[in-house]
Amino acid sequence: MIALSFDALHAASIDGAVGRQVPMQAQLRDARGRPVTLAGLAHGEPILLAPVQHRCRNLCGYTLNGLAQALRETGLGGHVTVVAFGIDPREGPADAAATQARLAATPDVHAVTAAQPQVEAVAKALGYRFAYDPAGDQFAHLSAVAVLTPDGRLSSWLYGVQPPAPVLKAAVAAAGEGGLGALGQRILLLCYHYDPASGRYTSGIETILRLGAGAAVFLLGGLIAASLLRERRGARP
Repeated sequence: MIALSFDALHAASIDGAVGRQVPMQAQLRDARGRPVTLAGLAHGEPILLAPVQHRCRNLCGYTLNGLAQALRETGLGGHVTVVAFGIDPREGPADAAATQARLAATPDVHAVTAAQPQVEAVAKALGYRFAYDPAGDQFAHLSAVAVLTPDGRLSSWLYGVQPPAPVLKAAVAAAGEGGLGALGQRILLLCYHYDPASGRYTSGIETILRLGAGAAVFLLGGLIAASLLRERRGARP
């Protein structure tokens, strides 16, 4: 049962505007515990930055595996830097090492952790909001990947567990040229109270998500109906 006092759907959101500068010199730690920065990891290439919990029991592993699969399909490995950015300041190099080992077949993948001030600084620049639920000992956050230009500006977001290969390729190409893309198709997946064994959210959060999805479908239907009505009116002599 999910405590109703913790509103996961409002605690987790992405409101980052393209063009925001991410702190590229923020002090991070790599999977060996060495100090690194995003600027040092990028080597002048675009960055795919995935905010994750390295010890996540929910969707983070699926998000990283999906990103790796999309990279293999595009052949972009070696032309973009992938950073699995740990949002849990309690995690350390051993946790990051487990993530990096899982993605060892993907070139230029770095799993990093950071202290709370650095985590908050990077997340704030991205407009990426998440929250810790002490009752479940997990973070409510969204499954998404930030696409950064080589100098660390937010170019676009890729939402969901696995971005389509053509979308990923176009986003990386735009970021590589310093361009600022659109925010993309906002299919938001909440990484919270998800049961990988059954492939479903636990009953409480699933009910909330179903209600939210129903409201979204209703709104989309209204927008389509309004658009068709305008077209019909415009077609009249």
